[in-house]
Amino acid sequence: MAQNPGTMEWNVSTMAQNPGTMEWNVSTLDRSFAEGLYFLSLHWFGSIRLTGRIRFVLWVIQGVYYPILAIVGVPVNIITIVTLVRRNCGLSGCVTCYLVAMSVGDLLVIILDLILRHIPIVYQEQFNFLTSVPVCNIHAVLLYTATDCSVWFTVTFTFDRFVAICCPKLKSKYCSEKSATVVLGTVTILASLKNIFWYFLFSNEYLLVNEPWFCDVTLNVKESLVWGTIEFLHYILTPFVPFILILLLNAVTVRHILVSSRARRRLRAHSSGENPKDPEMESRRKSIILLFVISANFILLWSILMVYSIWNRMFYLDDQVGWLDYFVVELGFMLQLTSCCTNTAIYAVTQTHFRQQLIHLLKCPLTSILQLIFPKKKLQPQDS
Repeated sequence: MAQNPGTMEWNVSTMAQNPGTMEWNVSTLDRSFAEGLYFLSLHWFGSIRLTGRIRFVLWVIQGVYYPILAIVGVPVNIITIVTLVRRNCGLSGCVTCYLVAMSVGDLLVIILDLILRHIPIVYQEQFNFLTSVPVCNIHAVLLYTATDCSVWFTVTFTFDRFVAICCPKLKSKYCSEKSATVVLGTVTILASLKNIFWYFLFSNEYLLVNEPWFCDVTLNVKESLVWGTIEFLHYILTPFVPFILILLLNAVTVRHILVSSRARRRLRAHSSGENPKDPEMESRRKSIILLFVISANFILLWSILMVYSIWNRMFYLDDQVGWLDYFVVELGFMLQLTSCCTNTAIYAVTQTHFRQQLIHLLKCPLTSILQLIFPKKKLQPQDS
């Protein structure tokens, strides 16, 4: 239950007597899995407004969903990294480099955001000791740096595929493993420098709530025009600008593919008098499917959190904007964290060689265990 049971009891009784004040009182309570179950079990739950009911349902779902996501997400991303690093997936060194970087970024987000931030918020009683650990601002810098890297690695991969498909003259120079390493390293350094400001914006104390801040922030900081502008720019750079860049790059890439595909089909039909299967176009089709599915996955799962983050900051700078309910940010975080565990499924569905290597990698420990349990008997030579 809440850290202050007396406060909750007062709020509950007040809400029961005056349903009109219910929404305000509920929103001021600390949120947790236990409290979600508590409110769902009350006989007057049906009198709560729809937004409040959605919020309580989400709290209960998160209490089950987040631990499962962590248990699945960590090994899945590690297996993906190992599979890609073995370089037997039929992908170029350049593409492999980007996909490995994206998987590493997703793994760090799962550890820093899901495991060390959201699960303690959902289970406040069990992780209440974190409020006495003064490292929240350092945690915030690492978390937002990992998040920025995960997002911008997707942008750099999209740009790399754009160059490979639409700019053949630059392909040999830019689309190389060395260039990919330089680009990814530069993005990591810039993301680290960009997010240092969180160290000064946040205090070192954990709040264990989503506003979407999870560290203690004074009201002066929330309403400061300077800090508000810096934070607003942060949300614009991640993920609003990546959204725009990915959409523009994909639009230009699609247009180029359609034009070149028509021209290539006409040329091959004219030269051979038939329309045989084109291996070049087949390879390009698989590459573009991988790109589009990753891009669509990123945009769909990040959209709600992006809208809420920008809207929330605008509200604190100008209360004329209006307030979005807390359930919006809760749903946004759930979808954003889910995006860190979906790329492996995308690779397995769109890339045949990756799927084969993944199955082989999963079979190896199983085969070893079966051999230990059921060892093969050595054949003894028969007496002559």
